[in-house]
Order: sequence, then C-alpha cells, then structure tokens
Amino acid sequence: MKVGFVSIFGKPNAGKSTLLNALMGEKLSIVSHKVQTTRHRIKGILTEKEYQVIFSDTPGIIQPKYKLHEKMMQAVKNSLEDADLALLMLDANDDLEENDQLFSSLNLKVPALVVLNKIDQVPEEKLKQAVLFFASKPYCSKPVGISALKRSYIKELIQTILYYLPEGEPFFEDDNITDLPTKFFVGEMIREKIFSLYEEEIPYHTTVLIQEFKEKSTLIKIRADIIVQRETQKGIILGEGGKMIKKLGTEARKDIEKFLQQKVFLELFVKVRAKWRDDELHLREYGY
Repeated sequence: MKVGFVSIFGKPNAGKSTLLNALMGEKLSIVSHKVQTTRHRIKGILTEKEYQVIFSDTPGIIQPKYKLHEKMMQAVKNSLEDADLALLMLDANDDLEENDQLFSSLNLKVPALVVLNKIDQVPEEKLKQAVLFFASKPYCSKPVGISALKRSYIKELIQTILYYLPEGEPFFEDDNITDLPTKFFVGEMIREKIFSLYEEEIPYHTTVLIQEFKEKSTLIKIRADIIVQRETQKGIILGEGGKMIKKLGTEARKDIEKFLQQKVFLELFVKVRAKWRDDELHLREYGY
C-alpha cells in the first residue's frame, strides 16, 4: 500500500485550496478570489484500497508583517518538515522566475512536482515553455499541468503522486477525511462568507471563534464570535440596522447545514479585540 504526506506550497492565490478540494472530492478548504484566505494547515486524508495520501493545504508564502503571518508561515515550515512529496503550485500565467525563486528558497529535501494550474487559460506554446523551464530545475522531479477548478487531469496527478510515495501502513482509519474537528470547518465557513461579502481589508482584520456547538435532537445550535480590531469594523460587519450580519448568518447557515447534513441554529456576535493579529494570547485563543 502506498502511504505518504503530500504538502501543497505556492504563492497566495495559486489555487492550492481549490486543488485540495479537487483531490479530495470534498470541500475542506475555503476558497476566495482574495489572497491569503488560508491561514491554517488543512489536512485532507484520501484513502483507497491501494493507497492513503495525507494532503496538506498550506497558507500562501508571504513575508510576515505581524504575528498572525508568522503563525501562518510556521504552518508552511511544519508542512515542509514532514512531507514525503511537495506539490509546488503556480498559476501557469504567473511569472516563472518569481515562482522559481520562491520554490528554490524552500530548500526541499524531498521530491517535488511543479503543478502548473489553470492550463485551460494558457496558450499551448507558453505552457510548453513553462514545462521546459521547470523541468530543468534541480528541485523539480516532474512538471505537470492541471486545472484545479475544472478538475482536469486530477486523476493523472494522483497517479504521478503515488509513483513518488513510499509503501507502508495507513496512518488513519478508513472513514477519516481530515484530522481537524467539525468546529474548525464551521468557523472557516463563516470566515469564507466574510471574504465574499465584505470589501477591502475587513476579511484580513477578522477571525471567527466558535463559542458553542451543541447537538440537540432536531438541530445543532452554534454560537460564534466574529473578532475585529476596531469599532468601525464592527459597524461594517453589522451593517445598517444589522442588515449585513443577517445576510452573513443566512448564507453561512446554508453552507453549514449542507456540510453537517442537519438543521442549524446559528447565532453571530461581533467582538472588538484591538490588535489581535499581533497578540500571542489572542492568537492562541483563536486557534493560531
């Protein structure tokens, strides 16, 4: 049986979370067109008769500006340390030299596939150049092309991944698809709606803390705090007459019900915690 840890690395918005979801056939990572949506290392466990692959979606690699960023980059470092194989992902339209510098800086000790994403949006000649460019790099075991959004060449990618993985015993039971608790995904779904509904910097100044998760006979009661840095941000989250937070709650509840396959009663509260992104105690409390 092929068994191993496979970590996905790249710049923000390369399509890492979309790829994890495509590989798993399940939505584990939240997705947004805005950069830096992923803040945690999110593991997806893909188990079949012949293999078990533990995928890690990691935050986009950036220069840290505050403690939250440092925590995000620590998640990247941890994923580097236990990977059997790295997937180095980039948008096939992106700057090749820039990505090469980033991939080289990881100083990989394991084989790596360079995954060229969005190949459906790239002229054939440009794609050939990109494949040749990365094929010559010492860190690249093989370049592969996919479209994560359209799930094109995902099965072929899995077969290539398996070639590089060692044989062994599975680490997780058959029915596990992640090692993270349900509460984590509920918080992420609320955060995803903040990314889609609010403009500018609001999503980056916000996090979500699940305060209550109670399974009752007919429904699940969930109470969550939305943490912001300033009173003005609280006003924006609430909206005029509470209109925006109602919309946020309705949209998040629909996704959570679909995920849990059960009725949900969702209560949202907005709390101000000044400079929480740079406060070690707050970051720990919020799961970072």
